[in-house]
Amino acid sequence: MLISGMFKIVVSGCLWLLLSCSLSYGTETDIACLKSIKASVIDTRNYLNSSWNFDNTTEGFICTFLGVECWHPEENRVLNIRLSDMGLKGRFPIGLQNCTSITGIDLSSNELFGSIPQNISNITHFATSLDLSSNNFSGEIPRGLANCTFLNVLKLDHNRLTGQIPAELGSLHRLKEFSVANNLLSGPIPSSFNVNIFSVDNFANNPGLCGKPFDSCLPTSKKTNTGIIAGAAIGGVTIAAIGVSIGMFFYYRKMSVTRKMKKDDDPEGNKWAKSLKGVKGTKVSMFEKSISKMRLSDLLKATNNFNKENIIGSGRTGSVYKAVLEDGTPFMVKRLQDSQHSEKEFLSEMATLGSVKHPNLVPLLGFCVANKERLLVYKHMSNGTLHDHIHIADEIRKPMEWHLRLKIGIRAAKGFAWLHHNCNPRIIHRNISSKCILLDADFEPKISDFGLARLMNPIDTHLSTFVNGEFGDLGYVAPEYTRTLVATPKGDVFSFGIVLLELVTGEKPTHVAKAPESFKGNLAEWIIQLSSNSQLHDAVDKFLVGKGVDNEIFQFLKVACSCVLPTAKERPTMFEVYQLLRAIGEKYHFTTDDEILMPSDTGDTDYMEELIVAREVKENN
Repeated sequence: MLISGMFKIVVSGCLWLLLSCSLSYGTETDIACLKSIKASVIDTRNYLNSSWNFDNTTEGFICTFLGVECWHPEENRVLNIRLSDMGLKGRFPIGLQNCTSITGIDLSSNELFGSIPQNISNITHFATSLDLSSNNFSGEIPRGLANCTFLNVLKLDHNRLTGQIPAELGSLHRLKEFSVANNLLSGPIPSSFNVNIFSVDNFANNPGLCGKPFDSCLPTSKKTNTGIIAGAAIGGVTIAAIGVSIGMFFYYRKMSVTRKMKKDDDPEGNKWAKSLKGVKGTKVSMFEKSISKMRLSDLLKATNNFNKENIIGSGRTGSVYKAVLEDGTPFMVKRLQDSQHSEKEFLSEMATLGSVKHPNLVPLLGFCVANKERLLVYKHMSNGTLHDHIHIADEIRKPMEWHLRLKIGIRAAKGFAWLHHNCNPRIIHRNISSKCILLDADFEPKISDFGLARLMNPIDTHLSTFVNGEFGDLGYVAPEYTRTLVATPKGDVFSFGIVLLELVTGEKPTHVAKAPESFKGNLAEWIIQLSSNSQLHDAVDKFLVGKGVDNEIFQFLKVACSCVLPTAKERPTMFEVYQLLRAIGEKYHFTTDDEILMPSDTGDTDYMEELIVAREVKENN
């Protein structure tokens, strides 16, 4: 016991040393960030002067500032700054670079002027949202914005920006919202932009812009060239010659740009798939002998050459395509995002994942390696994601009855408990959300993306887990992750707790529709607030009220609350979550007595968690 205790102390010390070396920022820098912003702008409406009081030295005091959102209410670390329509005057606040873990910046509808800093990627590197619209910014759009690779939202409209839209911005594949309308921009619109942002409204009132969604960029007209030559002739033959040369230069430059745009144009979003023509005969390695043998050519045909119209989901690990064989058999194909792992490492991981089988995991049927592409073949789940059934109501998806929600919660917990406690090797999911829980024809929950986090690049298994925003899942991330950047089983428990809250409340993780307008927090924070005020009954989905199951709902809600406690050690293990939920649904006979074995580590859970964390740190440093 003494040796075990000493070992735990050594592990903890080593972890602290490693994490201290990997984190170069602290809460003092965030305080300095806000002080710099306040000092660099003119506060015409006295909003900052009246709210941003730095005399307080308690932990988390800045989280009460107007327009400031923190990762945790008791920690001086800025998550978002929202200073829209506050009458602020001045230049872009360079001091933002000291808010090193900020993800959202909204300075819209103010009176900021001057150029946007060329080194803006050094200032807002991890930002997922940047809104500078409705100001007086001038000059060119910085090419450095292309290095802000986590951006989902970029709004620069209603300014006085000039020049061309940098072609490099087309590499921001996460962009969901983009607008440069009402500026003075000119030249071609990069064709490499995400097709979803090619809306006229996003580029309107820039008289010099051309290309999709406007008319194609054309070479300089004869009338324009004639005017240039005639005007130049008045000034002399020499100037005329120079004018002609300049005209020809821009003519060929525009022609070159036009050719490049046509070359890069990929309306079906599957240029990468068309490049695989030479390897169509590549075999798909199948884990099930009963399944028909397939080749890459079969996958191409079943997905219409991976046409973007066949995409049914996308996220941190890649895009999922619906696929149908010629005999009508449906399945799913996941194209993994770029990975730095070698083919040998990938095959090793596939050998492991192919052996991971459980009734509540989406079956991995096979995989294919073709050039640099990594494709995974999964069984089709006809009822889509749990997220859609909770949050998207239509004629097909009616609100789910309580017994179905309870069943999904219990059996999803069973799958996660098996991954944590009985799977060999044990698997931390790292990306739990209602979108990773799929539903088959019988509404049996199936967990997807298990084990895939190990195939991602190191940065994608750490900070970008909560800043890439493709799954919009800030609300799922455990609060301690912002300090450690290391995935743990208790982090999974927190994320699953949010899913349970979604099931019982019908609310989204980052936006609570039923909360008062003055509430700016997420779903977990809202629940904690209601709990402290003995108002948890207000959280229940109105569709479930008065159905005679109030006691079950309240017990379910209590389990969910225990999962999202701010302190990781106070949360239950995933095995305990499963047992608690199973007890609530005992009368429905959703489970049998021996489905999940008692985990061998329940007597020393913290010790085992430290070992897992130590392994995570070692693998990613």
